[in-house]
Amino acid sequence: MTDRRKREGVSGSSVFFFISFTYGFHLESELSSSLKKLKYKIKRSFNEGKVMEMSITEAARKYHEKMFPGYQSKFLETDPEFIERFDNFAFDEVVSSDDLDDRTRMMAMIAVLIGSQSIDEFQAMAPAALNFGVTPVEMKEIVYQAVPYLGIGRVFPFLHGINDVLEDRGIKLPLEPQASTTTENRLQAGEQAMVDIMGESMKGFAESGPEESCHINRWLTDNCFGDYYTRKGLDLKQREMITFCFLSAQGGCEPQLVSHAANNMLIGNDKEFLIKIISQCIPFIGYPRSLNALRCVNEAAETLKKEKETKEHV
Repeated sequence: MTDRRKREGVSGSSVFFFISFTYGFHLESELSSSLKKLKYKIKRSFNEGKVMEMSITEAARKYHEKMFPGYQSKFLETDPEFIERFDNFAFDEVVSSDDLDDRTRMMAMIAVLIGSQSIDEFQAMAPAALNFGVTPVEMKEIVYQAVPYLGIGRVFPFLHGINDVLEDRGIKLPLEPQASTTTENRLQAGEQAMVDIMGESMKGFAESGPEESCHINRWLTDNCFGDYYTRKGLDLKQREMITFCFLSAQGGCEPQLVSHAANNMLIGNDKEFLIKIISQCIPFIGYPRSLNALRCVNEAAETLKKEKETKEHV
């Protein structure tokens, strides 16, 4: 059947549209002065007499249209009850819950989709992120930085995925180079990035630790930070934010999540900001991992508070 929903704007009162499906379609409207939002309601009558009602808020509809101009989800036909609740929650209740800007929200969303290995949703949401102003370079940098935190085995599909999205938009690859280090200075640059984020205590980290494993600290310095954090395209605050998203979405790495929650706070992404990031990502990674992330943020904040108090009393 053909979807024949129509939109009309009426000042003052809100308008409800009902589309009833029996042997055909008919459209009826009624005014409701008690509601402030324009909602769409669909009633479908089945042979057995059951009636299903769907109501998508005006705010959710507009946000969806901004993400996917002119696109109408097939779920409206196959899963109308589900898509009503999901869209109203994710694209109205959640996005209107704080003042996080759309670009940052989309960058976090893309990062958690990589972290949770959600390649299908990643490819669906990547065009939306571009529509909200996330640049092709930023999209690439988010994918690249996932490698030291998830490994190439899990990031490989997303490299292909973002390339497909960009090429579909007529964007020529490769993009402009963003590397700022060489093989000769990546260790030094990586250490400086760590110092810039975590403080002077990170000097000499590459040579620290037990003899049998100190090479890993060196790799963390020259590879994780020297090869990735030093790249252009994203600043250190953005890179720590997306790292927080990678870790929170994949789960099972809470000690590292606590550390990077602290890193975020040290570099200026405060506790309130991180809670906004967690909140915006709940529809895409679910409550268990979001609540784990919240616990890690609280733990990091408490640790930093105690460290500050200790320094003040010395």
